[in-house]
Amino acid sequence: MRLAVPVLLVAGLVACATAPRPPPAAPGEPLPELRLAPAALGATVSLTQRLEFAHESDPGGPRSLEALLEVEPALMQLAGFALGQRILTLRWNGTTLDEERDPRLPAQFQSAPVLRDVQLVYWPADAVRAALPPGWTLEDGPGRRALSKNGREWVTVRYDGEPRWEGRTQLTNLSEHYRLTIESRPADE
Repeated sequence: MRLAVPVLLVAGLVACATAPRPPPAAPGEPLPELRLAPAALGATVSLTQRLEFAHESDPGGPRSLEALLEVEPALMQLAGFALGQRILTLRWNGTTLDEERDPRLPAQFQSAPVLRDVQLVYWPADAVRAALPPGWTLEDGPGRRALSKNGREWVTVRYDGEPRWEGRTQLTNLSEHYRLTIESRPADE
């Protein structure tokens, strides 16, 4: 039974992250991938995080996950834990996205949207703007950031902390119909 609980939790999280996709932001065009170099963050960070996912089509409500995020100039690493068991490790060196997955993690879970969301939330606005394809814009102001196309906001990020990777952050993805709430603190606290 102890092994079944993490599997059920992971299945719930994956349901949030991989529910049937609504029509994309524009016909045939998904949200842009960023694929920014770790060094483009301009800082070295090590965070412990509590992530809460809520997909509008999930009747079970929000699902949570513990994570460790480390960014150094040459490497970004994200480890996800469910009930104390590591279920996923992502490594991004600016060229290659590698992952280690628990075999019980459903195959439909995709790492690229996780990388996109981390970078959209934390990387400097100028670096994100430089990576956007034509037609996409990023508005960035105190406590808020919005990714838009053709005047319509598709992703909104709200920040409670400063620097932005500390405290509470909420990402609302209107294209893929989910909300991600991140509670972060330095890993050495």
